Amino acid sequence: MAPCPTEEISSAITSVQTNVQVYNTTLVRVMPCEVASRFVVLYGSQRGQAQAIAEEIGEQAAQRGLEADLSCLSEKEKYDLEKETAPVVFVVSTTGDGEPPDTAVPFVRRIKKKTLPRERFARLCYALLALGDTNYANFCNCGKTIDKRLQELGGKRFYATGHADDAVGLELVVDSWIEGLWDAVRKALSEMAAAGPAVGSQQDNSAVILQETAEPSGLGLKLRHLNLSEPDAEASEQPILRSGKEKDVPGNAAVDASLTKSLPPLSESSLKVPALPPPYLSVCLGDEVVRENSVPPLKENQHEVQISRAVPLTRHDSVKAALLIELDVSDKDLPLQPGGVFDVLCPNNGSEVEELLQRLKLGQQRDHCVLLELLKDTRKKGAQLPAHIPEESTLQYVITWCLELRSVPKKALLRSLVECTTSGFEKRRLQELCSTQGSADYNRFIRDPNICLLDLLRAFPSCTPPLSLLIEHLPKLQSRSYSAASSKLRHPGRLHFVFNIVESPACPERPVARRGLCTGWLADLVAPVLQPYGGGPAPAESSGDAALPKIYISLRPPGTFHLPADPALPLIMVGPGTGVAPFIGFLQHREKEREQMPGATFGESWLFFGCRHKDRDFLFREDLEKFVVNGTLTHLKVCFSRDNSEGPGSSPKYVHHSLQLHSKEIISLLLEQNGCFYVCGDAKNMAKDVNEALIELFRTELQVDKLEAMKKIATLREEKRYLQDIWS
Repeated sequence: MAPCPTEEISSAITSVQTNVQVYNTTLVRVMPCEVASRFVVLYGSQRGQAQAIAEEIGEQAAQRGLEADLSCLSEKEKYDLEKETAPVVFVVSTTGDGEPPDTAVPFVRRIKKKTLPRERFARLCYALLALGDTNYANFCNCGKTIDKRLQELGGKRFYATGHADDAVGLELVVDSWIEGLWDAVRKALSEMAAAGPAVGSQQDNSAVILQETAEPSGLGLKLRHLNLSEPDAEASEQPILRSGKEKDVPGNAAVDASLTKSLPPLSESSLKVPALPPPYLSVCLGDEVVRENSVPPLKENQHEVQISRAVPLTRHDSVKAALLIELDVSDKDLPLQPGGVFDVLCPNNGSEVEELLQRLKLGQQRDHCVLLELLKDTRKKGAQLPAHIPEESTLQYVITWCLELRSVPKKALLRSLVECTTSGFEKRRLQELCSTQGSADYNRFIRDPNICLLDLLRAFPSCTPPLSLLIEHLPKLQSRSYSAASSKLRHPGRLHFVFNIVESPACPERPVARRGLCTGWLADLVAPVLQPYGGGPAPAESSGDAALPKIYISLRPPGTFHLPADPALPLIMVGPGTGVAPFIGFLQHREKEREQMPGATFGESWLFFGCRHKDRDFLFREDLEKFVVNGTLTHLKVCFSRDNSEGPGSSPKYVHHSLQLHSKEIISLLLEQNGCFYVCGDAKNMAKDVNEALIELFRTELQVDKLEAMKKIATLREEKRYLQDIWS
């Protein structure tokens, strides 16, 4: 039921003590009695983003007198699109190289069946919000696939499809898309009621009009807001705030804004902030001290494995420190191919856990059980106890293993923190950061510097959130993914993976430097048994099994980034830095196949590798040179970005420069010999540069225009011969 306006205004008046005036302009449009208010929301989520947005839609619907029937796409027993008579809203993310999230894979497979009749979803009236990242080539591919297939099967849109880009901030599209959704839902409900249950109604005249524009690089699409209509009263979020006190803040003469301080016009603006998310959990701590469950229980498809070896791959003075870790999987049956992906389950940083416990004033209760119950009077639609928090877990365990402390705070969390802040100035600034008007500041001071909850609590000392709020808003702690860098043909019973230790220096918004959550933890874990750089005897501590640490891993579903089934097909591999890791596995596998099948035909293999310095971070140098000598690797092309001099005649600086020097050979391998092109490494720069270089190769060698070159590359992708394992 929608909140009573008088109750909302009464609640808003109480916040005047924070030197902020609150205006409530929310109106609830009463639906005609003959028009239903129910619609369906389905989400497909890999790491919780799409689910959180779907839940936000459900909560906003309730505030507007609508009923959102929320389900995950994996819960096929809860929905029937063929018979659904209400509008359906999809929120779906994309993972990997344009793949559906795990929860959406069965649904996508079902609707892609070629045997389905063309009018299968003739009754379906839907809208779709796709989440993606333009750092990756197949931007919003899952959403686009579902959208296209629903159209082919007779479905009709009642609202323009939105494509939100995580590279610039999902909220830039998501907020506007949701704002325009409500009029579209009401209109669809009205038209469907008038038309009867036979068919839905298509309506694309939405408040948010989005246009896809092909990027010159051919990598993904960018969204542009062509027209944002002024929201009317019932579409506006609540409340609206105005403050005139910011000029009295000490030190406000600063020439620039910061995380804790705004400047005009924002500091003098009326604000439109999200509605306060309804609390839904009752959290208390048990009276008794219990035995701490210090490690997570094994789940299906999870394995506890021992680290058998750890080797530094870079010299001590390298800009980035890279490590190789070897896992003992001799007692496991792991069907992992070279280049396959597995997840490492890691805990939150111990010092950050301790700092949060102290900030919550719960340090003395760390070994008490966390008891969770749903609030009986919660207004949250479909509220459920968090499945990622096991029963009878201690507070220490929950904060260490269950909650993603490093996640970038969403605006809903900022809005909730406002209510836990006593300083008027701090309260106002948090309101600004979660407001529509403060979106630029949110991106600049929260999203871009990748700050987390602890950074916020350090910056806003009067903010003292309860434990229940953190459990409600912090997402599940996610495992981290790594690529297999070995072949079981070469290393039976062993699994290798490689990573850089991520270093995030201090910045104004985050005054404390930190290392990557998983890479920093792994580095600390193997420090006592780390072998010396360049070989030599292992430290004494590693002589006994008791000194070797253990970790938890789980396998990801098999992907497409693997060797071709036909060994005669040529390989072109591009992997600078640690991006070379899966290709080491490829070459180990190919080397053993050549030994086992001496009469077989093997295609050419090219590796384009790059690093900063030949004598500091040339990863796997001896292995690669050996592969060249024994014929496993036909061509090794290496470039050193910091060793080379500039100017004509100088060696190529980056891998995409090296590709351009071998354009004829590459085009021949790809088009005449059906070769496979692999790219592994950084998505933000390297992968885009490589893609641009490949477009240019096709354009110049085939004497075609850029569009035709891009079509050729798109064909390679469709044939699974242009494959990427990239990260941002």
